[in-house]
Amino acid sequence: MSSLETRPDTTPSAQWRWPSVHPEGRKFAVIAGVITAGLFLLHVPLLAWLMVGVTIWVAAFFRDPIRSVPQGLGLIVAPADGLVTMIQEVEPPFELGGEGGLPPGPCMRVSIFMSVFDVHINRAPISGTIARVVYIAGKFLNASLDKASEENERQHFLMSSSDGTLIGFTQIAGLVARRIVPFVKSGDMVAAGQRVGLIRFGSRVDVYLPAGTAPKVTLGQRSIAGETILARIGDTERVTGVAQ
Repeated sequence: MSSLETRPDTTPSAQWRWPSVHPEGRKFAVIAGVITAGLFLLHVPLLAWLMVGVTIWVAAFFRDPIRSVPQGLGLIVAPADGLVTMIQEVEPPFELGGEGGLPPGPCMRVSIFMSVFDVHINRAPISGTIARVVYIAGKFLNASLDKASEENERQHFLMSSSDGTLIGFTQIAGLVARRIVPFVKSGDMVAAGQRVGLIRFGSRVDVYLPAGTAPKVTLGQRSIAGETILARIGDTERVTGVAQ
């Protein structure tokens, strides 16, 4: 082959694809679509076109895009799409502590707020076993408030990695949210980035990092579930950010 000849490019490439609608949301999209069709048949165009917008929004809310999960020793990935609204040292929830749970003492909590426009499929932050799932009924305060982690409806997950590292994360229902839907149960083995549940219509996810682990995200940063690296276990170097 001469130096002027070219070889076909065999490097894999990524292509955008239209996100599917998660099965949990298809019934809501169908209901909205049926109402829309009925309004058109009844010749109520103004309401019918408004319902077209509602139907599109419902389908978009339950969209379930494919994610490319980074691989690496000790990586913790974001469990939710949304805005990083709080990073603070706190005591872990009672439900995640005790025998076999998170050790007592302060740990770093990263809170990710999901608006009604974000993807609401939540994913596992690490690979490992679901050691504990605890559902708590509660209020429906604005999920961006700090007290929502103690007063709102919520669902705690405790995960154990293959080396015994424990990580807790909590789904918190928000002002509009009215149901937390789990996809996994205690004893299940999951991979980092695997879908573990969703929260309907606006909410928050808190992640409790192991002791001696600093976050690799900053306040005001947007995270992508299964893709954004929240931290690396045992890495104490914290990053800073500049809003611009």
